[in-house]
Amino acid sequence: MSFKFHLPDLAEGMTEAEVVDWKVAVGDSVALDQPIVEVMSDKATVEIPSPKAGTVEALNYGPGDMCSVGEVLFVINEGGASVAPATASAVAEFEDTAAGATTTVFNAADVAVAVAAGATSAKSSSAGKPVVIDATSGRTRVLATPATRRVARQVDIDIAQVPGSGPHGRVTTDDLKNFQKNRAPSAAAAAQPAPLLARKPVAIATDGEEERIPFRGMRKRIADNMARSVFTAAHFTYVEEVDTNDLVEVHARAKARGEERGVKLTYLPFIIKAVVAGLKKHPSLNSSLDESTTEIVRKNYYHIGVATQGPQGLTVTVVRNADKLSIFEIAAEVTRLAKAVQDGTATREDLSNSTFTISSLGKLGGLMATPIINFPEAGILGVHKMEQRPAVRDGELCIRWKMNLAISLDHRLVDGYDGAIFVQDVKALLEDPTMMFMEMV
Repeated sequence: MSFKFHLPDLAEGMTEAEVVDWKVAVGDSVALDQPIVEVMSDKATVEIPSPKAGTVEALNYGPGDMCSVGEVLFVINEGGASVAPATASAVAEFEDTAAGATTTVFNAADVAVAVAAGATSAKSSSAGKPVVIDATSGRTRVLATPATRRVARQVDIDIAQVPGSGPHGRVTTDDLKNFQKNRAPSAAAAAQPAPLLARKPVAIATDGEEERIPFRGMRKRIADNMARSVFTAAHFTYVEEVDTNDLVEVHARAKARGEERGVKLTYLPFIIKAVVAGLKKHPSLNSSLDESTTEIVRKNYYHIGVATQGPQGLTVTVVRNADKLSIFEIAAEVTRLAKAVQDGTATREDLSNSTFTISSLGKLGGLMATPIINFPEAGILGVHKMEQRPAVRDGELCIRWKMNLAISLDHRLVDGYDGAIFVQDVKALLEDPTMMFMEMV
């Protein structure tokens, strides 16, 4: 008997996933729980094992193809094998696939039960409860990709009014085109250039020796996320110079104490602590905009993302509940997360649900940058290289350790004044780190 495996909803709001790599070929014999395929959604890369023992009868999509939720991904001729029942906790873990760029392996029975049950959205972190403000009632959730929602906003279409032709009623860009053709154009839509819906892919002509690499997998996900952030969040950047002379001295003393504890102490834990203190004073920076319900979600927990360069590209690791950790505990966690990314052992929790992100290249940090917000967060802080610079203190020319901070913020959620005051508060703590401990953050 043939068993058809339908792609389940691997994460909240997921409508499709990209096939990254098949682990088997048609005709191969497979055992229960043997890895079959690796797929990637906006949330995570997932290795799906075989829910049945038997022979691979069909692989319906190739590497780089997009498979919609509910579509048949592969077919297995069972050969009389059966699937063990899954526990409720296993199903809950399956449903909890979260944001991040790591590979997670699920038990085959869990996958089968989740598909049958129809995976639902994961619950938010228990570390703290978000506060939702400016709520709008009476809205129905529409199934559509972020890109489709963005196009609908750009051409002034209420996506809730558009009949969806995709799987499970998902609204596609073709649905938007058809809806636009059958309505009188509004002033806002008339002001938008037609290429937003009709734009053709740009072709690059060959003019010499070159190498062509398939644009898929992790690099494409990074590109999609960056483009979504730039074209959705209303970015603005504010830059400030910070005198870190006192911080250098405190770090030098604390570094020796950290070595006694087996902890490698950098400047980053101090910066994380200063950022948390600033977020507590300015909650608009620790928020996100839920576009589906038109609500601003202010979070009462502080999961600080740290942009980390890994083998597959830029990854944001997450120091969870940073407000409850000491400087040394943050240092140990940053080291653990960096190693996990390099080793490919980072978990979903290590890479998901950050509330504010810090991007630092250390000595390679340059003088200034305009970092792109880790969507859907409200802001990202770029930390640039620390170096000795000429300075004037008490009317005298001297040499001081200094660095620049560049913060990019979503102007939809954060006013320029609030962003500037936040940076000034972070600056004050870094320039006088003893105050950081008095703040008890």
